[in-house]
Amino acid sequence: MTQIIIDHNPSEEKLKELGVKSWNTWDCPPSKFPLDFTATEKAYVLEGEFKVTPAGGDTVTIKAGDYVEFPKGLKSQWEVVKQLKKHYKHF
Repeated sequence: MTQIIIDHNPSEEKLKELGVKSWNTWDCPPSKFPLDFTATEKAYVLEGEFKVTPAGGDTVTIKAGDYVEFPKGLKSQWEVVKQLKKHYKHF
């Protein structure tokens, strides 16, 4: 099973090293939808809360302040619980 990596408390140093502030920004209102990743996505959540359920895996909750990596090939269901705003970059 593909692994979602979550860092619930990334250091400012790590975020600066990654260049997170220069990444694209994505907003999404509360909603539910499938999302399949064709590339690895790295993201830093600025606002909100969402739940991701990988195909065949357990649901994870991701909130404002979390750094997360979604692996290429991940098939998932998303539930945006609170208005979402995140920086993201595809690799």
